[in-house]
Amino acid sequence: MRAIPRPTFVFVHGGSSNARAWGPLQNELALLGHRSYAVDLPGHGDRADVPAAYYRQPQDVTALAAAPSPVRGITLRHNVRHVVDILRRLSAWGPVVLVGNSLGGLTISAVANTAPDLLDRVVYLSALCLSDPAMLTEPWDVADDNLLDAAAARITVPDVRDPGVARLNWRSAHADPALFAELKAAVMADSTDHQFRLLLDSLDPDENYSVLEPAAVVRADAWGRVPHTYVRLSEDRGITPAVQDHMIRAADALTPHNPFDVHTLATSHTGYFSHPRVFAELLADLI
Repeated sequence: MRAIPRPTFVFVHGGSSNARAWGPLQNELALLGHRSYAVDLPGHGDRADVPAAYYRQPQDVTALAAAPSPVRGITLRHNVRHVVDILRRLSAWGPVVLVGNSLGGLTISAVANTAPDLLDRVVYLSALCLSDPAMLTEPWDVADDNLLDAAAARITVPDVRDPGVARLNWRSAHADPALFAELKAAVMADSTDHQFRLLLDSLDPDENYSVLEPAAVVRADAWGRVPHTYVRLSEDRGITPAVQDHMIRAADALTPHNPFDVHTLATSHTGYFSHPRVFAELLADLI
């Protein structure tokens, strides 16, 4: 009897991030005998032309604002095409589980809408899951006391010339202890300062929020055919538990025949970086 092949976990990063953020979790999955692939979305990661002024010390904020963005013109469609191409190649080796965090939830939703037959499961790690077009345009009926919006406003670079691009100067936190503490509380409060410095240095400054478009809204006839898991992060102050629960309820109302399989981990928004072993064990138990 032939053994059933283990799945390949495919990871999609959140905003201002890239494939490097998944390294600790990939290592833990490898120790459990699992294959994985971390995606750099277009305009992100090691091959992206990130402004040199972002890395120079001391920083020249005027030069940083003036530099062109590697994500200019990138849309959700570009993200989906890139991920689907990867999934097609990986599916030749067996089942595929698509995993996203934060803003990456929009891409994994759109991918599941586009190519549900390539997926054996889609997993949201405190990731955005929109199940009604009104969620793009109208206020949500949920209390949201997140810390990330205010912290991100403090590091937003003004006067960036590329339309639709938000540029966040994460590295400025190294020179400002109060800002460092504010960002850490919002993103990775359950880590050491050293771990959070490593995360800061891995982040890309730019994100194009044009991915918040109707194609990111899950469809019952496509996404709804794929088994889906939501991993609630109970200590998340970026996407709070109340917001996570709101998205879960709304999606379950859309596909009551195929509700979310829900799990909870007591970690921060980027707990997969600071506590990768518990995430690896949970993912391994899903299959």
